[in-house]
Amino acid sequence: MDTTRASIARVYDAALNGKDNFEVDREVLRQVATVAPQVADLAWSNRKFLIRACRFLADNAGITQYLDCGSGLPTAENTHQVVQRLQPDAKVLYVDNDPVVLAHGRALLEENENTLFVSADIFDPDEVLSSREVRSFLDFSEPIAVIQNGTLHHYIGDEGAQIMQKYVDAVVPGSYTVIAHFYDPETPEHSEVARKMEEKFVHSPMGSGRFRTREELLSFFPGQELVEPGLVLCDDWWPDGPRIKPLNQVEECIVGAVGRKI
Repeated sequence: MDTTRASIARVYDAALNGKDNFEVDREVLRQVATVAPQVADLAWSNRKFLIRACRFLADNAGITQYLDCGSGLPTAENTHQVVQRLQPDAKVLYVDNDPVVLAHGRALLEENENTLFVSADIFDPDEVLSSREVRSFLDFSEPIAVIQNGTLHHYIGDEGAQIMQKYVDAVVPGSYTVIAHFYDPETPEHSEVARKMEEKFVHSPMGSGRFRTREELLSFFPGQELVEPGLVLCDDWWPDGPRIKPLNQVEECIVGAVGRKI
């Protein structure tokens, strides 16, 4: 493990007030905070959106299989905890290639036979989808929810849509895709802070964090219809109650959506 380079999973852990992170990970947040003091709210909006999306999939959509790509470090209300509360027999397969994530995840879930951690590169769908562990754990003849929550903005290339196309092609109609992503609203009010955060993330010890536009992000849902309300700010996707205070600039720069394969 290289502790001189920030880990995406550990930076998120630091943003969520976790304890499984190092000084280099906290330094990333400090650098971004110089242009966006509420940078940690990116992680909180991302996490709370995931919880609400998983409740929808397990309860309303009745999905019992989940492929969670880039799961990150285990924390409270992980995917399996949310969905198995509603669907006790639901299977959740986490994919990550961070050694710290794998060690923590496998230790946490060793007694849960319906949850599995697999080591693979989530940006190489061929590697993930051809894995014997993945194919034996999930039934690809039945609907699967593919989750890329807070992951694709760490893919700095321009092939995000092609990556998602391969995942969508691998699952049957009636399957779902969950994506949360850093967002450039393309407005004078918020684009400047989005691009400043991107500059800091990309040139930080973590080295990634793209803020894509609405048009770019819609291409990540090929052959799918978006569940209402569509691609919106994470905090606006079926919130748990009325908004008491306005969103800050950082919360205006992360969006989420759930798509259903037609």
